[in-house]
Amino acid sequence: MAELDLRAYLALRLPEVERALDAALPERGAWPEPLARAMRHLVFPGGKRLRAALALASAEAVGAEPSRAVPMAVAIELVHTYSLIHDDLPCMDDDDLRRGRPTVHVAHGEAEAVLAGDALLALAFEVLLGTAGADAAAVRDAAHDLARAAGARGLVGGQIDDLRFDPAGADAKSIESVHARKTAALFTCAAVGGARLAGADAAALRRLRDFGERLGIAFQIADDALDADAGDACSYLRVAGERGARERAEALLEEALAALDAFGERADALRAIARAGVRRSE
Repeated sequence: MAELDLRAYLALRLPEVERALDAALPERGAWPEPLARAMRHLVFPGGKRLRAALALASAEAVGAEPSRAVPMAVAIELVHTYSLIHDDLPCMDDDDLRRGRPTVHVAHGEAEAVLAGDALLALAFEVLLGTAGADAAAVRDAAHDLARAAGARGLVGGQIDDLRFDPAGADAKSIESVHARKTAALFTCAAVGGARLAGADAAALRRLRDFGERLGIAFQIADDALDADAGDACSYLRVAGERGARERAEALLEEALAALDAFGERADALRAIARAGVRRSE
Protein backbone atom coordinates (compact mmCIF):
# COMPACT_ATOMS: atom_id res chain seq x y z
CA MET A 1 0.00 0.00 0.00
CA ALA A 2 1.39 3.44 -0.95
CA GLU A 3 2.10 5.77 1.94
CA LEU A 4 -0.23 8.73 2.20
CA ASP A 5 1.01 11.91 0.48
CA LEU A 6 1.21 14.17 3.52
CA ARG A 7 1.89 17.34 1.55
CA ALA A 8 -1.26 16.82 -0.51
CA TYR A 9 -3.26 15.90 2.59
CA LEU A 10 -2.26 19.07 4.43
CA ALA A 11 -2.91 21.20 1.34
CA LEU A 12 -6.43 19.75 1.25
CA ARG A 13 -7.26 19.93 4.95
CA LEU A 14 -5.50 22.94 6.46
CA PRO A 15 -7.11 25.78 4.44
CA GLU A 16 -10.32 25.26 6.43
CA VAL A 17 -8.33 25.78 9.64
CA GLU A 18 -6.73 28.93 8.22
CA ARG A 19 -10.15 30.35 7.36
CA ALA A 20 -11.50 29.52 10.80
CA LEU A 21 -8.48 31.12 12.50
CA ASP A 22 -8.94 34.26 10.44
CA ALA A 23 -12.63 34.40 11.33
CA ALA A 24 -11.91 33.91 15.05
CA LEU A 25 -9.30 36.66 15.30
CA PRO A 26 -10.24 40.33 15.43
CA GLU A 27 -10.49 42.36 12.26
CA ARG A 28 -8.89 45.79 11.99
CA GLY A 29 -10.84 48.27 14.08
CA ALA A 30 -13.01 45.61 15.70
CA TRP A 31 -10.91 45.44 18.89
CA PRO A 32 -8.26 47.78 20.24
CA GLU A 33 -5.98 48.11 17.23
CA PRO A 34 -2.64 47.45 18.99
CA LEU A 35 -4.04 44.28 20.54
CA ALA A 36 -5.54 43.04 17.27
CA ARG A 37 -2.23 43.53 15.44
CA ALA A 38 -0.23 41.79 18.14
CA MET A 39 -2.63 38.84 18.28
CA ARG A 40 -2.42 38.28 14.53
CA HIS A 41 1.34 38.80 14.28
CA LEU A 42 2.43 35.20 14.95
CA VAL A 43 -0.75 33.38 13.94
CA PHE A 44 -0.31 34.52 10.32
CA PRO A 45 1.78 33.28 8.71
CA GLY A 46 1.69 30.25 10.94
CA GLY A 47 4.08 27.37 11.34
CA LYS A 48 3.50 23.83 10.09
CA ARG A 49 0.08 23.59 11.85
CA LEU A 50 1.15 20.15 13.02
CA ARG A 51 -1.12 20.19 16.07
CA ALA A 52 -4.09 21.32 14.00
CA ALA A 53 -3.42 18.54 11.52
CA LEU A 54 -3.39 16.00 14.34
CA ALA A 55 -6.84 17.12 15.44
CA LEU A 56 -8.28 16.78 11.93
CA ALA A 57 -6.59 13.44 11.26
CA SER A 58 -7.83 12.05 14.58
CA ALA A 59 -11.42 12.79 13.60
CA GLU A 60 -10.76 10.96 10.36
CA ALA A 61 -9.23 8.02 12.25
CA VAL A 62 -12.49 7.47 14.14
CA GLY A 63 -14.53 7.56 10.94
CA ALA A 64 -15.76 11.14 10.96
CA GLU A 65 -15.36 14.13 8.67
CA PRO A 66 -12.20 16.08 9.59
CA SER A 67 -14.20 19.32 9.56
CA ARG A 68 -15.85 18.26 12.83
CA ALA A 69 -12.51 18.79 14.54
CA VAL A 70 -11.86 22.30 13.18
CA PRO A 71 -12.80 24.08 16.45
CA MET A 72 -10.27 21.89 18.29
CA ALA A 73 -7.66 22.58 15.63
CA VAL A 74 -8.20 26.33 15.93
CA ALA A 75 -8.16 26.27 19.72
CA ILE A 76 -4.93 24.25 19.78
CA GLU A 77 -3.23 26.66 17.36
CA LEU A 78 -4.30 29.65 19.45
CA VAL A 79 -2.94 28.08 22.65
CA HIS A 80 0.27 27.04 20.91
CA THR A 81 0.77 30.57 19.56
CA TYR A 82 0.11 32.10 22.98
CA SER A 83 2.76 29.82 24.45
CA LEU A 84 5.30 30.84 21.81
CA ILE A 85 4.65 34.54 22.38
CA HIS A 86 5.22 34.15 26.10
CA ASP A 87 8.21 31.81 25.67
CA ASP A 88 9.91 34.45 23.52
CA LEU A 89 9.59 37.22 26.14
CA PRO A 90 12.75 38.71 27.68
CA CYS A 91 11.84 37.18 31.05
CA MET A 92 11.62 33.71 29.48
CA ASP A 93 13.79 32.60 26.51
CA ASP A 94 14.37 36.17 25.25
CA ASP A 95 14.19 35.42 21.52
CA ASP A 96 14.15 38.04 18.78
CA LEU A 97 13.02 35.87 15.86
CA ARG A 98 10.18 33.40 15.44
CA ARG A 99 9.01 31.85 12.18
CA GLY A 100 11.46 34.03 10.27
CA ARG A 101 10.16 37.36 11.57
CA PRO A 102 10.57 39.54 14.68
CA THR A 103 8.92 38.08 17.76
CA VAL A 104 5.78 39.77 19.03
CA HIS A 105 7.48 41.67 21.84
CA VAL A 106 10.11 42.99 19.42
CA ALA A 107 7.52 44.08 16.84
CA HIS A 108 4.78 45.35 19.16
CA GLY A 109 6.29 45.87 22.60
CA GLU A 110 6.54 43.68 25.66
CA ALA A 111 3.24 44.72 27.26
CA GLU A 112 1.32 44.15 24.04
CA ALA A 113 2.95 40.71 23.66
CA VAL A 114 1.89 39.65 27.16
CA LEU A 115 -1.66 40.84 26.57
CA ALA A 116 -1.84 39.31 23.09
CA GLY A 117 -0.84 35.95 24.56
CA ASP A 118 -3.46 36.30 27.28
CA ALA A 119 -6.12 37.17 24.71
CA LEU A 120 -5.23 34.23 22.46
CA LEU A 121 -5.48 31.81 25.37
CA ALA A 122 -8.93 33.12 26.29
CA LEU A 123 -10.05 33.11 22.65
CA ALA A 124 -9.09 29.43 22.34
CA PHE A 125 -11.70 28.47 24.93
CA GLU A 126 -14.27 30.83 23.41
CA VAL A 127 -13.84 29.05 20.07
CA LEU A 128 -13.88 25.55 21.53
CA LEU A 129 -16.84 26.08 23.84
CA GLY A 130 -18.77 27.59 20.93
CA THR A 131 -18.49 24.40 18.87
CA ALA A 132 -21.75 23.79 17.03
CA GLY A 133 -23.21 20.38 16.26
CA ALA A 134 -21.11 18.39 18.74
CA ASP A 135 -22.25 16.58 21.85
CA ALA A 136 -22.19 19.01 24.78
CA ALA A 137 -20.35 16.57 27.05
CA ALA A 138 -17.69 16.03 24.40
CA VAL A 139 -17.15 19.77 24.06
CA ARG A 140 -16.92 20.12 27.83
CA ASP A 141 -14.41 17.29 28.09
CA ALA A 142 -12.33 18.71 25.24
CA ALA A 143 -12.23 22.10 26.98
CA HIS A 144 -11.24 20.42 30.24
CA ASP A 145 -8.40 18.58 28.48
CA LEU A 146 -7.20 21.81 26.89
CA ALA A 147 -7.25 23.67 30.20
CA ARG A 148 -5.22 20.91 31.81
CA ALA A 149 -2.73 20.80 28.93
CA ALA A 150 -2.25 24.57 29.01
CA GLY A 151 -1.96 24.94 32.77
CA ALA A 152 0.22 24.02 35.71
CA ARG A 153 0.09 20.29 34.91
CA GLY A 154 1.04 20.94 31.29
CA LEU A 155 2.60 23.85 29.44
CA VAL A 156 3.05 26.24 32.34
CA GLY A 157 4.41 23.62 34.71
CA GLY A 158 6.79 22.38 32.05
CA GLN A 159 7.98 25.91 31.36
CA ILE A 160 8.72 26.48 35.05
CA ASP A 161 10.84 23.34 35.20
CA ASP A 162 12.52 24.28 31.93
CA LEU A 163 13.47 27.70 33.32
CA ARG A 164 14.80 26.11 36.49
CA PHE A 165 16.56 23.29 34.64
CA ASP A 166 19.83 22.22 36.29
CA PRO A 167 22.18 20.63 33.74
CA ALA A 168 24.27 19.10 36.51
CA GLY A 169 21.36 17.05 37.82
CA ALA A 170 19.76 16.16 34.50
CA ASP A 171 18.73 12.63 33.60
CA ALA A 172 16.54 11.13 30.91
CA LYS A 173 13.49 10.97 33.17
CA SER A 174 13.60 14.64 34.19
CA ILE A 175 14.13 15.80 30.61
CA GLU A 176 11.29 13.66 29.27
CA SER A 177 9.08 15.00 32.05
CA VAL A 178 9.58 18.54 30.76
CA HIS A 179 9.03 17.44 27.16
CA ALA A 180 5.86 15.59 28.19
CA ARG A 181 4.36 18.80 29.53
CA LYS A 182 5.75 21.50 27.24
CA THR A 183 5.24 19.59 23.99
CA ALA A 184 3.37 16.29 24.38
CA ALA A 185 0.50 17.79 26.39
CA LEU A 186 -0.76 19.79 23.41
CA PHE A 187 -0.06 16.96 20.96
CA THR A 188 -2.19 14.67 23.09
CA CYS A 189 -4.90 17.27 23.52
CA ALA A 190 -5.07 17.76 19.75
CA ALA A 191 -5.32 14.05 18.99
CA VAL A 192 -7.84 13.28 21.71
CA GLY A 193 -9.82 16.50 21.32
CA GLY A 194 -10.32 16.15 17.58
CA ALA A 195 -11.68 12.66 18.10
CA ARG A 196 -13.87 13.79 21.01
CA LEU A 197 -15.64 16.35 18.86
CA ALA A 198 -16.08 13.66 16.21
CA GLY A 199 -17.92 11.37 18.65
CA ALA A 200 -15.17 8.83 19.42
CA ASP A 201 -15.75 6.18 22.08
CA ALA A 202 -13.64 5.72 25.21
CA ALA A 203 -11.46 2.96 23.74
CA ALA A 204 -10.51 5.12 20.75
CA LEU A 205 -9.72 8.05 23.00
CA ARG A 206 -7.40 5.90 25.12
CA ARG A 207 -5.50 4.77 22.04
CA LEU A 208 -5.19 8.32 20.78
CA ARG A 209 -3.98 9.50 24.18
CA ASP A 210 -1.25 6.85 24.10
CA PHE A 211 -0.37 7.93 20.58
CA GLY A 212 -0.21 11.64 21.42
CA GLU A 213 1.84 11.24 24.58
CA ARG A 214 4.52 9.18 22.87
CA LEU A 215 4.53 11.22 19.69
CA GLY A 216 4.90 14.51 21.56
CA ILE A 217 7.96 13.38 23.51
CA ALA A 218 9.45 11.80 20.38
CA PHE A 219 8.91 15.04 18.47
CA GLN A 220 10.71 17.11 21.09
CA ILE A 221 13.60 14.67 21.42
CA ALA A 222 13.97 14.74 17.62
CA ASP A 223 13.99 18.54 17.89
CA ASP A 224 16.78 18.26 20.47
CA ALA A 225 18.76 16.08 18.08
CA LEU A 226 18.63 18.81 15.43
CA ASP A 227 20.33 21.27 17.78
CA ALA A 228 23.91 20.10 18.22
CA ASP A 229 24.65 22.87 20.73
CA ALA A 230 22.42 22.15 23.72
CA GLY A 231 24.06 24.80 25.90
CA ASP A 232 22.25 24.90 29.22
CA ALA A 233 18.94 23.87 27.65
CA CYS A 234 16.74 20.99 28.73
CA SER A 235 17.87 18.75 25.88
CA TYR A 236 18.00 14.98 25.49
CA LEU A 237 21.44 15.40 23.91
CA ARG A 238 22.75 16.06 27.39
CA VAL A 239 22.10 12.49 28.53
CA ALA A 240 22.25 10.47 25.30
CA GLY A 241 24.06 12.43 22.61
CA GLU A 242 22.70 12.91 19.09
CA ARG A 243 22.65 9.21 18.19
CA GLY A 244 21.00 8.20 21.46
CA ALA A 245 18.42 10.98 21.10
CA ARG A 246 17.49 9.85 17.60
CA GLU A 247 17.23 6.24 18.74
CA ARG A 248 14.97 7.19 21.64
CA ALA A 249 12.78 9.33 19.37
CA GLU A 250 12.46 6.47 16.91
CA ALA A 251 11.54 4.00 19.66
CA LEU A 252 8.82 6.32 20.95
CA LEU A 253 7.56 6.86 17.40
CA GLU A 254 7.16 3.12 16.94
CA GLU A 255 5.19 2.93 20.20
CA ALA A 256 2.99 5.79 19.04
CA LEU A 257 2.32 4.11 15.71
CA ALA A 258 1.49 0.82 17.43
CA ALA A 259 -1.25 2.61 19.36
CA LEU A 260 -2.98 3.27 16.02
CA ASP A 261 -3.15 -0.34 14.88
CA ALA A 262 -6.81 -0.74 15.75
CA PHE A 263 -7.83 2.14 13.45
CA GLY A 264 -6.54 0.50 10.30
CA GLU A 265 -6.26 2.61 7.13
CA ARG A 266 -8.35 5.41 8.62
CA ALA A 267 -5.31 6.45 10.68
CA ASP A 268 -2.95 6.71 7.71
CA ALA A 269 -2.90 10.50 7.96
CA LEU A 270 -1.98 10.30 11.64
CA ARG A 271 0.82 7.88 10.80
CA ALA A 272 2.16 10.17 8.09
CA ILE A 273 2.06 13.22 10.37
CA ALA A 274 3.85 11.30 13.12
CA ARG A 275 6.62 10.01 10.85
CA ALA A 276 7.18 13.41 9.27
CA GLY A 277 7.26 15.15 12.65
CA VAL A 278 9.85 12.85 14.18
CA ARG A 279 11.99 12.03 11.13
CA ARG A 280 12.38 15.58 9.87
CA SER A 281 15.86 16.85 9.05
CA GLU A 282 15.38 20.54 9.85
